[in-house]
Amino acid sequence: MVNDPSEPQARETRTDATLRELFSHGERVPLVYWRRFSGAKTTVLATGTVAVLAFITGLSHLSQGAAGFDGPLGTLVPSGAAGVVQFVGVLVGFVLGGVAAGLQRRYRVAWWGAVATLPLATVLPLVTAEATDALLFACAAGTLPLVVRNRGQFDRRLDLSPFQLAALTTLVAVQVYGTVGAYVLRDQYTGIETWTDAFYYIVVTGTTVGYGDATPTTGDAKLFTLSVLIVGTAAFGAAFGSFIVPALETRLTAAFGTMTASELTLLEDHVIVLGSGDLTEPLLDELDAEDVVVITLDTEAASALRERDVSVLTDDPTDTEALLDARVDAARGVVAATDDDARNTLAIIATRQANPDVRIVAAATDQRHVDKLEGVGADAVISPAVIGGQLLGRSVRGETDPLLADEDDDAAAGT
Repeated sequence: MVNDPSEPQARETRTDATLRELFSHGERVPLVYWRRFSGAKTTVLATGTVAVLAFITGLSHLSQGAAGFDGPLGTLVPSGAAGVVQFVGVLVGFVLGGVAAGLQRRYRVAWWGAVATLPLATVLPLVTAEATDALLFACAAGTLPLVVRNRGQFDRRLDLSPFQLAALTTLVAVQVYGTVGAYVLRDQYTGIETWTDAFYYIVVTGTTVGYGDATPTTGDAKLFTLSVLIVGTAAFGAAFGSFIVPALETRLTAAFGTMTASELTLLEDHVIVLGSGDLTEPLLDELDAEDVVVITLDTEAASALRERDVSVLTDDPTDTEALLDARVDAARGVVAATDDDARNTLAIIATRQANPDVRIVAAATDQRHVDKLEGVGADAVISPAVIGGQLLGRSVRGETDPLLADEDDDAAAGT
């Protein structure tokens, strides 16, 4: 019998291939998942932090009275603009506060606002060179790259209703009409000499504040003021109501156990639980460290879950639109855990339509339906009845099971 000299080499090659298959990984495993710390949520939080710091810094500058601009860009400030520069911090703080609220709702216009305003927050410390501005500079400089990196996360259009658009257009038109008219008739008023005075007068008149520091002195000026008062008050009321009413509806919706639009838009790398039933409580206990969203039509269960600070969407878990609202495209996994295998089947089909790549785990109430649930797209199907029977059998034989051991340890700790 002649030995083939190539056989040992072939065995060695197969051994090397087996070792590579066991111990090599095609994908790099990062030590720290930076994406989880630099996503949309972090961007919103960082922008809000810059807004607060800018507001505090601006108040500090205003409280100092005359300020010296000793920074590298201080020489570029005109001598007559010192007061304006001191007020910039407060203005930037207010603007960034609104921008952060828009970013929380993933609006594209808010992203553009952040890109335009954050450089101002970075430049301001370079003008004043105050020691208290160092933190503002560091936070603003660190937030701007986050905003740029997460550009794709803020892609929602600002869809205003026809009534909201009409209310805003009317409000702007009234302000233009009143400001131009007050400036043209400034000789018939006391306290109005500049465009700023005219704009100030129209705003305080339209909001019915009326400090009395600017007053009409002729009949024509009084009639003009009455027209501004009537039209301006109606415009302010319509604009305010067009935005405050939807906000109140959102708050009422949240009170009845469902997530708000801003909460839904910030979901990422979360687990979606479809339905509520006997498995919901132990499932939520197991997923305590994860971001979880429960989709259920049971309003009582939804309210109870919200009281436990669990995110809930009161909707049909078999509806594709509800899954899209819960951002199934950004979810880590989906659990179909209703008490009805038929609804679980429909939920799995809807999930596969919304996101073909997401991992789906389903609970089968009837063991005979395991194959059917796998057939419609579930990656894994678990039968609670089968698992329960296995655990009972092991327990009666005195065998130790990790799950039972954990429950015994919890019971002992409770006593």
